[in-house]
Amino acid sequence: MQSSILIALATGLTFANAQAGVTTGKLGDAAIVNGNPLGVTYTATLPNRPDTNIRGYISGTSNSNGTGVNFNINLSGFPSPSLGPFLYHVHDQPVPADGNCTKTLAHLDPYIRGEDPPCDATQPATCQSGDLSGKHGKISTDPFQATYLDLYLSTAAGPGSFFGNRSIVIHTSNKTRLTCANFTLTSGNGSSVAPSGTGTGTVTGPTAPPPPFTGGAAANAFSLGAVAVGLAALFW
Repeated sequence: MQSSILIALATGLTFANAQAGVTTGKLGDAAIVNGNPLGVTYTATLPNRPDTNIRGYISGTSNSNGTGVNFNINLSGFPSPSLGPFLYHVHDQPVPADGNCTKTLAHLDPYIRGEDPPCDATQPATCQSGDLSGKHGKISTDPFQATYLDLYLSTAAGPGSFFGNRSIVIHTSNKTRLTCANFTLTSGNGSSVAPSGTGTGTVTGPTAPPPPFTGGAAANAFSLGAVAVGLAALFW
């Protein structure tokens, strides 16, 4: 039921954005990912680096109905709270053998949205697909634990929304990179079955570093129209 409500509301918001002519990604809003292979989990476990005490893991498992990914985050050992709240994102490229987090390049961004303006958590389809803290909340406690459903990422290899061959990066509030780790398959069969999507954009393959974002997005409020459409989708 909770998943159905989230999907319905997200569909309503996408419809409202389209009606208002609001598009943050150059390829449109992110699509809700359906048809994820069941029982598939990818986990990124932070390494024991001498330059940071941050430890823990971030795992993503296909939702039981195939729509979106359930994330489980368990992290601790953050530096001074004055450097927070801390950010975390799925980055486009994996961590290389030398452990250099800078080489993971930019956030996963298949719809070419760019980092600015900042993600509006009330409109997650307009955010970068990999901006987990933007869509679901920054890290403001130590230890930090969170669970949530993200509708815009995939556990099936192929589309640009797939995160299983990418990395997670933890940042300070000023975006300094503190630590990083690669996602690896920890459960299920990592297949290349292409999931389907519903949204205004087109899912693309793995992205290069996105070009500078030159567009803008109107800050439309969460409208009654969006709620109505979402509820209609829920009970249709």
